Amino acid sequence: MKRDIYDVAVIGGGPGGYTAALYCARSGLSVLVLEKMSPGGQMATTSVVDNYPGFEEGIDGFELGEKMQRQAERFGAETSFVNVTAVDLKQDIKTIETSKGQVKARAVVLATGASPREIGLPEEPSLRGRGVAYCATCDGMMYRDKTVVVVGGGNSAAADALYLSKICKKVYLVHRRDTLRASKVYLEPLKNSSVEFIWNSQVKEILHEKKVTGVVVEDKKGHRKEILCDGVFAAIGRIPDTKLFIGQTELDSQGYILADETTRTNLPGVFAVGDVRTKPLRQVVTAASDGAVASHFIEEYLA
Repeated sequence: MKRDIYDVAVIGGGPGGYTAALYCARSGLSVLVLEKMSPGGQMATTSVVDNYPGFEEGIDGFELGEKMQRQAERFGAETSFVNVTAVDLKQDIKTIETSKGQVKARAVVLATGASPREIGLPEEPSLRGRGVAYCATCDGMMYRDKTVVVVGGGNSAAADALYLSKICKKVYLVHRRDTLRASKVYLEPLKNSSVEFIWNSQVKEILHEKKVTGVVVEDKKGHRKEILCDGVFAAIGRIPDTKLFIGQTELDSQGYILADETTRTNLPGVFAVGDVRTKPLRQVVTAASDGAVASHFIEEYLA
């Protein structure tokens, strides 16, 4: 934190945050990225990113995050690995409290992302990337011609099951109720698909050796059975990282920051990019797109 006041502070070092930092720095603005863990955000937990253009063999998510960081820093952006503890975004000069002191900036990019909601099983975290996944469009191709289990009953689960049914040998959809909560637009295609439904059941255990080998599901009567599979896709929602912004930026009913395709929030000089904002598709490429768009409107705002 070399300056008294930065032109732009970016909270979150994922693809949206570092793209905003890159574009802003290239425009001659002073930029500080505040990241609590490592560059890349959720992307850094993905072993192979296959759907980001320019890497024909795919690329490790952590490596891609580091490349994005170095590219932004090449043009003068700075990075500080800190925890952000509080923000005041309503003033002309925004104030951000961190574990290493206070940061002031004329404009702020909120790029804190959203975490997938886990099933909640003890073995789940250690199997992430080894058969446990949270994004069918991100990781589905790794399971081509294999058997997978999708957990959930909403739009995400329905969309994931339909997508996976086109590339996987077999798809099971496990839902704790006897009907899906998904929109009608998904119901007819699912009925006509090869997806097999496991109703009134929950996944109680993920079977594994080095990788996932199956799941144990339990119905409401307590009956258990094993389903052999190569992958488990948890599609039970995401949790936006917006606690710091409650009472400042406007949020939707699920806690995402209300920001349209301009990435502007209800607060002047505050922009939201990537998975944390309201949007129809949350992918690395759409987060990067948000970052580029935000930089345009930041320049306009600061001018």
